Amino acid sequence: MADKSILFLTGDFVEDYEIMVPFQALQMVGYQVDVVCPDKKAGEIIRTAVHDFEGDQTYTEKPGHNFVLNTSFAEINPDDYAGLLIPGGRAPEYIRLNERVLEITRHFSEAGKPIAAICHGLQLLAAAGALKGKSCTAYPACSSEVNLSGGTYVETSIDGVHTDGNLVTAPAWPAHPQWLAAFLDVLGTKIEL
Repeated sequence: MADKSILFLTGDFVEDYEIMVPFQALQMVGYQVDVVCPDKKAGEIIRTAVHDFEGDQTYTEKPGHNFVLNTSFAEINPDDYAGLLIPGGRAPEYIRLNERVLEITRHFSEAGKPIAAICHGLQLLAAAGALKGKSCTAYPACSSEVNLSGGTYVETSIDGVHTDGNLVTAPAWPAHPQWLAAFLDVLGTKIEL
């Protein structure tokens, strides 16, 4: 089942669209999607936040939906997954402080498994040392973290995507169509119309 399972690493105040849309879309094409949060179990909730671009100097933040976790963090084994997805929002800034989260992230990076990260999700990859020698995009406010961690930040439009080997990145949720298509391609998923 590992070739059909995707792990999401996230936490409270993840960006609403960046968890909801990939969660549903990957299931739609046949993947088992397991969403975990440090120190939480299946059936517990995480809160989400809606980030929008309304002409201010940065994004605005509003309350989003509650998201029910379907997997317990303590029970996961990264060997059981074909790929890793890291949504953005505020969750990456604090889950990157958890050593087990960093170990799991390093597993995917070192094994060369497909990784999709969006927006502030790159903060987790930077903290895990998974960007060294890689090029990627992110929410522009994370560009310094990408570069300081040994990666190369690539500027794209808000709906752009960048792929470097197993790593698929995007700056924010407007990139979902291109970002998810690129992740499915790296996973080897074929969709025929």
